[in-house]
Amino acid sequence: MELEVHNDVRIDDYYWLNERDNPEVIDYLNAENSYTKKVMEHTEPFQEKLFQEMKSRIKEDDESVPYKLNGYWYITRYETGKDYPIYTRKKETLEAEEEVLFDCNDMAKGHSYFKLGSISVSPDNKLAAFSVDLVSRRQYIIQVKNLETQEIYSTKILNTTGSVTWANDNKTLFYARKDEQTLRSHKIFKHLLHSKVENDKEVFHEKDETYNTYVYKTKSRKYIVIGSSSTLTTEYRILDADNPEGDFKIFSKRTRKLEYAIAHFEDHFYIITNKDKADNFKVMKTTTDKTDKQFWQDVIPHREEVLIEDIDIFKDYLVVSEREQGLNNLRIISWNGEEDYHLPFSSETYTAYVGNNPDFNSDVLRYSYNSLTTPSSVIDYNFKTKTKVVKKEQAVLDPTFEKANYESHRIWATARDGVKIPISLVYHKKFKKAEGNPLLLYAYGSYGSTIDPYFSSIRLSLLDRGFVYAIAHVRGGEYLGREWYETGKLLKKKNTFYDYIDCSKFLLDEKIAAKGHLYAYGGSAGGLLMGVVMNMNPELYQGIIAAVPFVDVVTTMLDDSIPLTTGEYDEWGNPNKKTYYRYMKSYSPYDNVKSQDYPNVLVTTGLHDSQVQYWEPAKWVAKLRDLKTDENILLLYTDMDSGHGGASGRFESLKEVALEYAFLLDLEGIKE
Repeated sequence: MELEVHNDVRIDDYYWLNERDNPEVIDYLNAENSYTKKVMEHTEPFQEKLFQEMKSRIKEDDESVPYKLNGYWYITRYETGKDYPIYTRKKETLEAEEEVLFDCNDMAKGHSYFKLGSISVSPDNKLAAFSVDLVSRRQYIIQVKNLETQEIYSTKILNTTGSVTWANDNKTLFYARKDEQTLRSHKIFKHLLHSKVENDKEVFHEKDETYNTYVYKTKSRKYIVIGSSSTLTTEYRILDADNPEGDFKIFSKRTRKLEYAIAHFEDHFYIITNKDKADNFKVMKTTTDKTDKQFWQDVIPHREEVLIEDIDIFKDYLVVSEREQGLNNLRIISWNGEEDYHLPFSSETYTAYVGNNPDFNSDVLRYSYNSLTTPSSVIDYNFKTKTKVVKKEQAVLDPTFEKANYESHRIWATARDGVKIPISLVYHKKFKKAEGNPLLLYAYGSYGSTIDPYFSSIRLSLLDRGFVYAIAHVRGGEYLGREWYETGKLLKKKNTFYDYIDCSKFLLDEKIAAKGHLYAYGGSAGGLLMGVVMNMNPELYQGIIAAVPFVDVVTTMLDDSIPLTTGEYDEWGNPNKKTYYRYMKSYSPYDNVKSQDYPNVLVTTGLHDSQVQYWEPAKWVAKLRDLKTDENILLLYTDMDSGHGGASGRFESLKEVALEYAFLLDLEGIKE
């Protein structure tokens, strides 16, 4: 296939692999799976051991910390031997009789893939709208269950985002529908209970193909909100939730590169925004009757060194989620102006974030805390007494596990342009070697998405066998603020790749990673990163794992018929413009595969992936097979039942992790 743009011709010999319904394509993917199985066959007992080991650390009969909403305590629990959650509630007190809302184990029977998308309980607590995905393409089916009679109404709303919002009349539902081909959420509809879906009224159509639309209700339950967002711009419409037949009113008209998010409290809206060149965002407010941006007033001004990520409103306090020098801070400000302080955290490789706080009137903030060495805790902090209670710490069911056995640090590598790049790492003290260890370096580096240093009981299977695990906080994320993102996108995207390579060299030079024992891992946009670095510096890595990798950048970004493309122009650039085309082509992994030695590589994908289509990794592996000059392993594994998020079920996904870990450990000669 010849692909010509801007008088530039690209030859794509594997273009035919995008024919999802072609039996030859399915045969090809199955043949690759058979080859992967054959090459990894000798590790199958080890994979099973790893799977059982990882599974055994997880408490099977587990349950969430209850939270109260509108008179009911809600709890999600798991039962031993079952793969899926059970959603329950108890009226008024935790001693009340349990009411099972949804048992996903029953709902998943007969399906190779199952995911419950969301549950939305009506204001009178009698009905629950819920959504399911049975294919793994994130096209959810919405239905309604009567919680008094247990009847599931026959009406099915197809091809939605899965999110449902009730008006306060207990009979009107708002939801977002997707474009059948691109899967872009482009329309908001209103459904009246017990009416035909074909009679649902379209209340908003987002016609700009670079935007997605969604609908939700404010924490105050006062407003239904329709949001429209692109990578750089947002806009909202609001409607009194008591008046579902009314017309939505624009909150503040979209302005290119103006981002804002809204929260309602009493007679004001509070707004997080980058207005007035507030790159790291600030908090503003305006009265409910004057919502246009001309009326907004500063509450918390912009600060160069602090990124504002979110706010949570309580009757007496405002809680601000901030990030400074890469670290999460929770700032607590009383409305009366008497208090303004941060919750204290001591580590430098931790993650703290606000949890579920649906009650305005609560004196308690629920938040979560974990680190690379500390399992996740759910903590309730009392504003009035300034005391905290650990409601739950993640159980690690391994008699040999002790936090004190592991050590974590944050170190800084210097990139080629002189910028300092933070790296978080963790290892088992017993195995740390002076000349370096096998090291797995993970990174993502796109969309301003920050990968915080978090605890994983699964990861212990690597640490306990002598691996160091590290996260490179490369540009393209927001770890060090908004500028960290801005300098790792569009025509500065190569900073993401250079940062990762320079972090890799630093880890080798400092003997944190042993030469010949450095491994790279990334997924989705992080899989793009893997593809680029192995084209640029294949000699640095003994092995690379690329999960659901976005590797055929130019072809995908030129095809506006597939999901996500048009909404991505602000991230990668629009290749219909020559400047972006040439820059994109200069790094696109698929377009830059060449005749050279490559590391050992394992690539994973899902046939039904809606985010990164399966044919990108399939084509990439085919081209690598043709051009690479080494004898190293090259494997493609396609999950024929799943999509971007991998297998459904609580433990099924661990089998893919076991394959990945066996791949790494086998290369290290570690057999058990």
